[in-house]
Amino acid sequence: GTSKWNKIEHRLFCHITQNWRGRPLTSLQVVINLIRNTTTTQGLEVEARLDPNLYKTGIKVTDQELDTIAIERNSFHGEWNYIIKPKLVT
Repeated sequence: GTSKWNKIEHRLFCHITQNWRGRPLTSLQVVINLIRNTTTTQGLEVEARLDPNLYKTGIKVTDQELDTIAIERNSFHGEWNYIIKPKLVT
């Protein structure tokens, strides 16, 4: 998928979908290989790999926990466009 606000993803997504050319996406490895083998005429290459980790679902984050995260919101749609920065240890 692609985010409508991320210009880099948008510029890449059209190349990735052209590279697929209607091939059936039969496995995660097929998807990763199709994405990984995408290039542009300007020389842009795409890196893709499977994250084999299992992640818990349904984790609830309290407002207090969320407030401790160093989030820098963009002035344009900061609810969607933001940078999560590492915490500074004092």
